[in-house]
Amino acid sequence: MIEVDGKRVLHDRNTEKIYILLNKPSGYISTTTDTHREPTIMDLLPATGKRLYPVGRLDKDTEGLILITNDGDLTYRLTHPKHHVNKVYLTWVCGDPTEESLDKLRKGIMLEDDMTAPAIVQREHCPNGNCLRITIHEGRKRQIKRMCAAVGLPVLRLKRIQIGPICLGDLRPGDYRYLSKAEIEAFRKDNK
Repeated sequence: MIEVDGKRVLHDRNTEKIYILLNKPSGYISTTTDTHREPTIMDLLPATGKRLYPVGRLDKDTEGLILITNDGDLTYRLTHPKHHVNKVYLTWVCGDPTEESLDKLRKGIMLEDDMTAPAIVQREHCPNGNCLRITIHEGRKRQIKRMCAAVGLPVLRLKRIQIGPICLGDLRPGDYRYLSKAEIEAFRKDNK
């Protein structure tokens, strides 16, 4: 039995689970509420009557795939570092990446809070500048931006395009869709 302020709280483990994939546009905060009245990702979603949370975060100026759910078990599996869930980002950088700088990212970078795990880094053919596809499984605060800055490649634009087996696809910024049962099962299989 769970009590809050002396009153019994009912907890239903069979509560309907909701899984939403959102293409977060720049300018929105990855939280459910904001005390500074800035727009949040919840402003882009329908009212579900359920208490939903983002799975991980994206900076206000970072775009792309973010999941929103009320499934705490899945959230844990996707965000805890021990599960090594890959996250893929398109990263537009200032400057021309050298093979030496890319190799440093691939081996891991010493940041002020510790060494990063090795990243998978590939050059991408993107319009409007130099672009890299960077895959990491950690989720440190502003990690990609800090890694790139450490090798002299300040990030101009950052967009997450994949988490585990789920890809953003052609979903437009600000649009969302519910995950299919097959996608949810793919997450569960990948993260046992």
